[in-house]
Amino acid sequence: MIPCAHEGRDQKDCETMRTPLIAGNWKMNKTLADAREFTTDLLARIEGVSGVDVLLCTPFTLLFPMAKAVADSPLMLGAQNAHEEPHGAYTGETSVSMVKDTGCSHVIVGHSERRKFFNEDATTLARKVRAVVNAGMTAIYCVGETLEDRETGRTSVVIDRQMNEVINRDVDFTSIVIAYEPVWAIGTGKTATPDEAATVHAQIRNLLGATYSTEASKTVRILYGGSVNPGNAGDLFRDPNIDGGLVGGACLEVESFSAIIKAAATVGALCD
Repeated sequence: MIPCAHEGRDQKDCETMRTPLIAGNWKMNKTLADAREFTTDLLARIEGVSGVDVLLCTPFTLLFPMAKAVADSPLMLGAQNAHEEPHGAYTGETSVSMVKDTGCSHVIVGHSERRKFFNEDATTLARKVRAVVNAGMTAIYCVGETLEDRETGRTSVVIDRQMNEVINRDVDFTSIVIAYEPVWAIGTGKTATPDEAATVHAQIRNLLGATYSTEASKTVRILYGGSVNPGNAGDLFRDPNIDGGLVGGACLEVESFSAIIKAAATVGALCD
């Protein structure tokens, strides 16, 4: 096997490499003025950066104005959630068609905070993923274990269950992204080691191959999420099964977010 210029990757890895995706999940943060200032600064900082896709997942209140702010730019726009029903008496909810109408291309589904605080179960998440995909958007489906799961050796079982409950052959694999987010690492400052993350990403990729095909296992992007920051991004993204990150806290500051984007772009450039 011919060695690649990038440590940890060989020529075969580079030939099947997926374009990294860096998705910033703003959660319940930023006003319109904050968002406009952030976007202007971010575009200036990543001008000329290539080999990486960048997605901003904003609060619902910002989707329409942000669609205008990112128009004619390399930035993509995503929503943090959407309701699985197309319409109806669901006060306070936003349907997939409404989200798409704003200009979004992606929707996050199954984030651990939605599971924990809003009691979203497997049945609901399966319906959401299908609603997003059927609307012609990409679903970013999140999976991940709790600290108790990891300490009791149940990580593999939990990931299998969460994948199998929602992702199967009736979901178009070209319209999904998987995000592995260990719950114990979200917003805690703790991060899975590169080896820990790599093990789960490889498991997910094998599951995709078993569910769909070898093509799917090579095509679907799998992101890491959980206290991703400029200090650990490079080490995480070096693994050939980790295709970028779903970034939380570090995406709220333009300096740290742009550094993570550049780290992902560097990994791709070294395999060119």
